[in-house]
Amino acid sequence: MLRTGVISDELWELIEPELPSHVGRRGRRWRDHRLVLEAIAWRFRTGSPWRDLPEEFG
Repeated sequence: MLRTGVISDELWELIEPELPSHVGRRGRRWRDHRLVLEAIAWRFRTGSPWRDLPEEFG
């Protein structure tokens, strides 16, 4: 079972404005920032290498 939702909605409201936006950026759009941060949290919580990251994180 994959545990997502490590970042609460309240915390996300504080973090999201500090992340880069796609406005004025050329090229591909950014990946979903929340999903990336959830993946980072999963990786450090489990101590697993990036190659073992579950597919749910993309």
